[in-house]
Amino acid sequence: MIKSLLIANRGEIACRVIRTARRLGVRTVAVYSDADANALHVRQADEAVHIGPSPARESYLVGERIIAAALSTGAEAIHPGYGFLSENADFAQAVIDAGLVWVGPKPDSIRAMGLKDAAKTRMIAAGVPVTPGYLGENQSPARLQAEADAIGYPVLIKAVAGGGGKGMRRVEDAAGFGDALGSCKREAASSFGDDRVLIEKYILSPRHIEVQVFGDAHSNVVHLFERDCSLQRRHQKVIEEAPAPGMDEATREAVCSAAVRAAKAVDYQGAGTIEFIADASEGLRADRIWFMEMNTRLQVEHPVTEEITGQDLVEWQLGVASGEPLPKRQEELKINGWAMEARLYAEDPAKGFLPSTGKLDHFELPKLYRGKSFRIETGVEQGDAISPFYDPMVAKLVTHASSREAAISNLREMTSRVRCWPVKTNAGFLNLALWSADFEAGLMDTGLIAREGDDLVPDAEAPEAVLQAVAHLIVDNALGGDATDIRETWLRTNKGPWSNRGFRLNRDKAPTAVRLEEGGRRYNVTFSDRSIDDCPWVEQLGDGWVVTEDGVTRLFTVQRASGEASGGGADGAILSPMPGRVIAVDVVAGEVVAKGQKLVTLEAMKMEHSLVAPFDGVVAELAATAGGQVAEGTLLARVERAG
Repeated sequence: MIKSLLIANRGEIACRVIRTARRLGVRTVAVYSDADANALHVRQADEAVHIGPSPARESYLVGERIIAAALSTGAEAIHPGYGFLSENADFAQAVIDAGLVWVGPKPDSIRAMGLKDAAKTRMIAAGVPVTPGYLGENQSPARLQAEADAIGYPVLIKAVAGGGGKGMRRVEDAAGFGDALGSCKREAASSFGDDRVLIEKYILSPRHIEVQVFGDAHSNVVHLFERDCSLQRRHQKVIEEAPAPGMDEATREAVCSAAVRAAKAVDYQGAGTIEFIADASEGLRADRIWFMEMNTRLQVEHPVTEEITGQDLVEWQLGVASGEPLPKRQEELKINGWAMEARLYAEDPAKGFLPSTGKLDHFELPKLYRGKSFRIETGVEQGDAISPFYDPMVAKLVTHASSREAAISNLREMTSRVRCWPVKTNAGFLNLALWSADFEAGLMDTGLIAREGDDLVPDAEAPEAVLQAVAHLIVDNALGGDATDIRETWLRTNKGPWSNRGFRLNRDKAPTAVRLEEGGRRYNVTFSDRSIDDCPWVEQLGDGWVVTEDGVTRLFTVQRASGEASGGGADGAILSPMPGRVIAVDVVAGEVVAKGQKLVTLEAMKMEHSLVAPFDGVVAELAATAGGQVAEGTLLARVERAG
């Protein structure tokens, strides 16, 4: 077994690899950029090496520095994690050429499956069914448009070298193809250094089914069953589960066997995932499931497979890289229960899921509740910061139960009890998604979130229960109560988060109402005569109160006597909603624009965000310039109303 390991990654996956390595007695070496100098993975590793400035292209994507760090620290092997250089065949070869062990598939296997067009051609030869589409070398916009027209809309444009939902656009009709193609190519070039694309027929009721495969150097290949990753937003996985709901044994055998054939076709070694798309309009049927692509690395969602099989996939990776045979034969692997994972992102659903960055002043994730033990995978702790330079995933919330219904119930509990401030998260959105009737019934497809839309975005207005809780506690403090004592008394009852159950104000002394402010909104809260039976989690922060209910965290303060809430863009000011880089300016000063017309495109955390005109008018001021870096709140443009 490998004795020392450098992890060429950051965040939660670096911490995940370190945990298994530590259990196996393997010495670990972390690498870090300027932004990650005090990161959790750096603190957990036995040794850490600085590899460059904060931007990934100057640090985590510089293979020479990572290899040099391994050699200088005496590491025997490099584990790439996922993302960054994990599927870069040239980097894998350079690691091997440097005399180090590459914890991953052979470079030739990465090349064979790394380009989606070539991979599909190879799968056809191996007898693996693939979706209809265009895989040709001619990449002219005219040819791509013609092929899309011939396939029939809707179509999906996908980056040849893509992955992780990036470099992918759904196009509904011919009129929208040109803009979507340009945006897809820019994102592909930025993320992967390759702007080539392929065109696929878009399946109207698609389910995303993937199979975990593992190979070794002794010609053994097994599968560890399937995962369902159909709950997605903008092609990014949101909630994953294993096994797939509605998958019968015959279909499972057909799909998993096809995945093993795919892995054997490229002499695969290590952890890999074969992704399929299923037409779920008539349920899951083997003849309506097609190969999409292979990810030649460990997946973000690998914990759900670990939970249902009882296997540590990182340990398997290290064993295979050390030349050992797979620890289990196919017949020894069984499905036990049901597992689910929710991806907690630093993003604000109320602002179109824009990334949220900053220090985690308050950060607490539920690991135990009413005797239930939950699994948390994260790369941050309270006091750490969410950087604008990297993917905004904060944590993965994982649960395992005896049934799908129990797993859903557990994950609802987990998402409802995420406490994070002032950084915003999608916990409230995740909680609402888990209450979706179609998801609960196992009838979801990749379009479910888009269809349910605003129903899955928590209300901007605070619920009455939250307002009553804050108002009661503010007045109680003013009358001499101690919120900390109340909270500690509640926690000792072991009934979950703090609730001032049965608490009533002294009505002789208390006011009848309290005026509160939160997020630019004002509330005049009239006290309820009844006791508060299920108060959300409340904690005092300076002059304010941080409140969490159903995964949504808010900060309330007592309303001041003067001052008005901000206009929220009604004056036509187009402000940068986050730190980022301006990659396109689509208007000029003085131009007449229509409501919804694209003005400026920002790039942040590897994703493009378009800012549009709030109403019909004229561009009175234009401060944005292509290529410029902007801070959150920077004025980019100003639109004046027409007439």
